[in-house]
Amino acid sequence: MTWTTLQTAMAEQGYIADDDLAMAVHLALSLGRPLLLEGAAGVGKTEVARVLSALRATELIRLQCYEGLDAAQAIYEWNYQRQLLSIRAASEHGETGRSVEDRIFSEEFLLERPLLKAIRRDTPPVLLIDEIDRADEEFEAYLLEILSDFQVTIPELGTITATSRPIVILTANGTRDLSDALRRRCLYAHVSYPERATELAILKARCAEIEDRLAGQIIGFVQSLRKEELEKKPGIAEMLDFAAALMGLGIADLTHDPVVLQASLATLLKTETDRFNITTEVAQRLAGKAA
Repeated sequence: MTWTTLQTAMAEQGYIADDDLAMAVHLALSLGRPLLLEGAAGVGKTEVARVLSALRATELIRLQCYEGLDAAQAIYEWNYQRQLLSIRAASEHGETGRSVEDRIFSEEFLLERPLLKAIRRDTPPVLLIDEIDRADEEFEAYLLEILSDFQVTIPELGTITATSRPIVILTANGTRDLSDALRRRCLYAHVSYPERATELAILKARCAEIEDRLAGQIIGFVQSLRKEELEKKPGIAEMLDFAAALMGLGIADLTHDPVVLQASLATLLKTETDRFNITTEVAQRLAGKAA
């Protein structure tokens, strides 16, 4: 599959990728390298993994990163409750020593977490490591072994090598700088808010029944709104919610009903400060420019 064929296939799944992103995804797939997608929240980074999962007809395994994430939540841990029950049962039967230890630290008591699960699938899954910059710097060290050699070392069992190499997508919102070691192991693409023509194509791909006039107004309004001083700029998902809300309310023109337009901003503005700052007057000004 060429990069242009991939771009077309992604578009058929409702994801309109620009040339740079389509090429980066193509190279990541061709070279078997992880792909780091960086950009503001809401620009469609996570959706790339979902689309690839659909295109490859394979499982999507997601690891949502957060502060304090460690190997137990991300790679593996032992089922301590079952281990204790097994130890008690063995003790009641007079069994002790190495045989008990070998049994409780076996596959039977191992709990797979996303990273270990991803490398043990017979069919390569898509592994989404979402918002890696929210995890602690120490956690990145856990990732290096997997991203370099696609293997996990479990002291009690030894090194587990990948049954198949997963397709790895990492996303970052710029919360903190990522280490050079992590970046070296990945291909890279920056995902920005789409330009007007691209975002209009996304809207029409997801809402084929929308009228051309309303679609153009929605994109113009949302893109103008992003230029305002906002705590959280609306992303593509919010734009699609806004369009669905307007269509559900039977709105054919953004300038028709200021009250309904203001109420519909609940789909776009997600903080009290932003709702306060985007007054009816501001919304009408933006709608007028988009008309």
